[in-house]
Amino acid sequence: MGDKITLSDGAGGQLMEELVKSIFLDRFTFKKALNGVGLEALDDGASLRVDGGEIVVSIDSHTVSPIFFPGGDIGRLAVAGTVNDVSVMGAKPIAILDAIVVEEGFSRSDLRRIVDSMDETAREVNVSIISGDFKVMPKGSLDSIVITTCGVGLAVNGIILDSGAKPGDKVIVTGYVGDHGAALLSAREDIGFETSVVSDVRPVWRAVEAALKVGGVHAMKDPTRGGLAQALNEIAEKSKVSIWVRESDIPIRDEVRGLSEVLGLSPYELLNEGMIIIIADGDTALNILREIRKTKEAENARIIGEVRGEHPGRVFLETEVGGVRFLSKPVGEPLPRIC
Repeated sequence: MGDKITLSDGAGGQLMEELVKSIFLDRFTFKKALNGVGLEALDDGASLRVDGGEIVVSIDSHTVSPIFFPGGDIGRLAVAGTVNDVSVMGAKPIAILDAIVVEEGFSRSDLRRIVDSMDETAREVNVSIISGDFKVMPKGSLDSIVITTCGVGLAVNGIILDSGAKPGDKVIVTGYVGDHGAALLSAREDIGFETSVVSDVRPVWRAVEAALKVGGVHAMKDPTRGGLAQALNEIAEKSKVSIWVRESDIPIRDEVRGLSEVLGLSPYELLNEGMIIIIADGDTALNILREIRKTKEAENARIIGEVRGEHPGRVFLETEVGGVRFLSKPVGEPLPRIC
């Protein structure tokens, strides 16, 4: 491994995981504050315990290309992505802070359009945008626009970590796999593959809230960079369990599957921005499924597998032809700048 950082190092797969652990975790001294969840958990966010309650915070930078894509834009992505990171930790999202950096010469009309999209997305879940920053970089020193968003939420009934899966739990996905990744890939001019697939980018809080009201939720995660494969492997490793999913039950659109085959990609590695994984107690999973399907964010939710105690840290895919194979982590994302 050389000294130069590559695009794959920031793509959410094994290489990024290794970089985060070897550089950031090894060098930051204080990784936890006010007895909350800290950096070492490597979860979707962190928390602070204040006056008997717990505040969840999360931060993310968004560099998507193209900035306007089928089903959304960088503004909607910036708000929804951070809202979802807060939500899957079991917290009701309440506020967003943003930092927007644009390249000199960026269109004012495009900036207005993006800010309007941010506001519209925040209003979907009654989240306030309470503070921010704006900067302009010289022409050529930045590609178009980068938006960083910090989300704040209040834990509803304790924090949900992605390390909480237990043997006997069921694995639920709230929608189709790979829609955002496929929409971005088809929108790239250099790909030349047109589909009618649009990004699933949206806040998922209402589906999460419905699941939490039923109870028995042990872990949640949104499968962004690295897709379903990365997210399931992270849950399995942190929880010290194995996860078994059935290929026939995983909802994937025919166009997403077709695009993946043409480009030599795995649909399980394509990311989502409006679908989450819920790991729930086997006794409550069907009730959760019934309740979350009442929300528009999870109308196509399904139970796709289960959690077991043997072979901890591994994810197994039971294929449609009756075989079983490992569903491994991707090394990196197929293309950069997709979230």
